[in-house]
Amino acid sequence: MSFERGALVQAVAVHGAVVRVVVAEVMGSAPREVGAAMIVWAGGQEGTIGGGALEYEATARARKMLADGTGDRLDRMPLGPALQQCCGGAVVLLSEVWDNARLESLADGTVVVRPLPGTAGEMPLAVRRILNRARGEGFRPVARIAQGWMVEPATVPDREIWIWGAGHVGRALVEVLGPLPGLRLTWIDTDESRFPDVPEGVVQRVAANPADLAVEAPVNAEHLVLTFSHAFDLEICHRLLRHGFRSLGLIGSATKKARFRSRLAALGHPEEQIARIRCPIGDPGFGKHPQAIAVGVAAALLKERTASQTQNKERAG
Repeated sequence: MSFERGALVQAVAVHGAVVRVVVAEVMGSAPREVGAAMIVWAGGQEGTIGGGALEYEATARARKMLADGTGDRLDRMPLGPALQQCCGGAVVLLSEVWDNARLESLADGTVVVRPLPGTAGEMPLAVRRILNRARGEGFRPVARIAQGWMVEPATVPDREIWIWGAGHVGRALVEVLGPLPGLRLTWIDTDESRFPDVPEGVVQRVAANPADLAVEAPVNAEHLVLTFSHAFDLEICHRLLRHGFRSLGLIGSATKKARFRSRLAALGHPEEQIARIRCPIGDPGFGKHPQAIAVGVAAALLKERTASQTQNKERAG
């Protein structure tokens, strides 16, 4: 999980001062992982730290902080004895009041660090090393407490997802992938009227021949090709094979996959490059419903991200 600066800025702009509650530490079994967070204001909230009773208590405490004008706090919550939850572990919750002034003081960067309530003194060496690695090596630490300081990677779009087509599957993909942190979605179709209301943060592109936009895609982008036209799909794949990509998924059947393999080979693409195209996309075991396809695609993205985060955690020691 990561520190979503944009969501916090938007919440403060709409609601004034808010409390961000983040799971700072986990001991034993718990509903959510370290870094899971929610934003609470007087009349509502967004996000979740999970756990039913845990979240209820944390939300009530956050609203009391706002009403009383009190400062940040750190709470250790035994889930079984205190809240009668079956998890049996314990969590440490960091509840922080955020307003415009505090947001303005927040340093730019890919890692957000600050002392826990009651912690005094200079930034510890361990935290400075994390910041130096982030700046010098692009290192993204896992969220955790380090010597009395809270360390969280900031949410930055680290994966470019290009969705070619605004039909039923394209809409389902945007609906499912849009809320996931760290993704920048670019959504392409032939006419603006083909799009529903485009969610905030999603880049909308319109082109009579969508394939013309392939040259503008970052070479590390991940593409999902699912237009209303097989001819468009083929041309997009053709252009992307020339341009370069991190991954390329094509909606379709085994028959479509075989036909595209033959046609792309005739256009001069080597078999090893054509073999990089995943067709069908998602998990066929989930079925062909647009939302089922989208869930399968999201699951694959999250699985890959989890593997990467595990590697980072191991390197961090």
